[in-house]
Amino acid sequence: MQRPRIGVAGIAIESSTFSPHISGDEAFTERRGEELMAYYGFLNPGDELREAADWVPLVQARSLPGGAVDPATYARLKAEILEGIRTQGPFDGFWFDIHGAMSVVGMEDAEGDLGQAVREALGADTFVSTSMDLHGNVSRELLDMSDLITCYRMAPHEDAGNTKQRAVHNMLELLRAETGSDVDARRPYKAWLQVPVLLPGEKTSTRIEPARSLYAAVPAVEALDGVIDAAIWVGYAWADEARCQAAVVVTGHDSDVVRAAAERLAKAYWDARDEFVFVADALPLDQSLDAALADGAPRPYVVSDSGDNPTAGGAGDVSWTLGQLLSRPEFADGSTTVVHASIFDAPAVAACVQAGVGGEVVLNVGARVDSGPSGPVAISGTVFSITDGDKDAGTQVVVKSGGVHAIITERRKPFHHIHDFAMLGIDPHAMDVVCVKIGYLEPELYELAAGWKLGLTPGGVDQDLLRLGHKNLAPGVYPFAAGGPEPKLAAIVTRVQDGKVEEF
Repeated sequence: MQRPRIGVAGIAIESSTFSPHISGDEAFTERRGEELMAYYGFLNPGDELREAADWVPLVQARSLPGGAVDPATYARLKAEILEGIRTQGPFDGFWFDIHGAMSVVGMEDAEGDLGQAVREALGADTFVSTSMDLHGNVSRELLDMSDLITCYRMAPHEDAGNTKQRAVHNMLELLRAETGSDVDARRPYKAWLQVPVLLPGEKTSTRIEPARSLYAAVPAVEALDGVIDAAIWVGYAWADEARCQAAVVVTGHDSDVVRAAAERLAKAYWDARDEFVFVADALPLDQSLDAALADGAPRPYVVSDSGDNPTAGGAGDVSWTLGQLLSRPEFADGSTTVVHASIFDAPAVAACVQAGVGGEVVLNVGARVDSGPSGPVAISGTVFSITDGDKDAGTQVVVKSGGVHAIITERRKPFHHIHDFAMLGIDPHAMDVVCVKIGYLEPELYELAAGWKLGLTPGGVDQDLLRLGHKNLAPGVYPFAAGGPEPKLAAIVTRVQDGKVEEF
């Protein structure tokens, strides 16, 4: 096969079922055609992988994490993908680029539903390679529709592009294999098992142990004779579905090797379950602020407002933390400074725009989607800056009240980069405290932080998982069912033969 025909599609979002936010059409950036191809830096015209196939980009819809997806939005995107397969197929291969933690209102295992529909539309002969976030979930339905399935190996996800490239490269290598007309000969064995552990990303960062060593073992497994790819999924902790738990998949042409390797990785993960700790000191917010404001504390001191982190699925408008900052006497006279990023509240932004830079405002901010424990928070102060045109946030304003600089945005936006602050006239290096809605720090914030505490705050991605109220997890998942019997951790090995999924 000289130039296989490859379709590309997917839906990518991380959805907290504990957030009241609903992710509708407005939440998704939809890419089609050449715009979709340009999104992948390794598929530019002239690149080796681009020239190795005839690409047929359908649609890939990607959203900032948030609440569960509106069923109408999901149905529309699913229908477009299936129609594209029917009208633009057939395909030799199909790249299914998803996140793996999408929840849809009223549905269990949305990716499994989408994946099975995609497989039915493609037919049994099309080779499917699925790429995912390591915070996704791998159900049996998703496994069975995929010939290859892999995920990131780093958290934070500095290897996201590399993972997608690996998923495409391995698919093309198998499609090019000298197999004549024997399609089944290209199909690898997949050894899959779920590990009954469900932890937040802030406890499973690959920057620290034990995740660092667990993930360092993955390339060594991949290098074994008979193995094509290996992957460990942490799973997604803020959705209440039976598929939400860790998982391992090892893929290759030797069924015994992939089985043994998958079981070895899974046992190592299970055995380490009590060793996972937060990536930073995790303290209630008041204690985190005490540390940040202590005499001699290094500057700038970063405090994660972790419970409403929009990049984990929080609504992004819980205002409780802002209220706590405004109540601290250390910030009252302006001699100690803190920036809070951020709360989205379009009417509050409009009021600031009307007042203009330098104008005085009295506002009730936030809690329009997620009321949290405080509801809206009252703030009175001066409009410090107004910035238009951000593709994610829309108009952004900063309101200064004493030493508190509150960032309010028209739409949901994460703050991960120094530029996110600088464009608003805020130099985070010059602040005493930077309080940002995030869990573990993305690279630029990690470099910024002279000191750091992970503040345990309320919201749809509360780090205290046991108080969220999961009801639908599989039996025996740690730490929800600590002290139960040891799981068997026996891999299921499957392979497609004659258009059917066979177990070995």
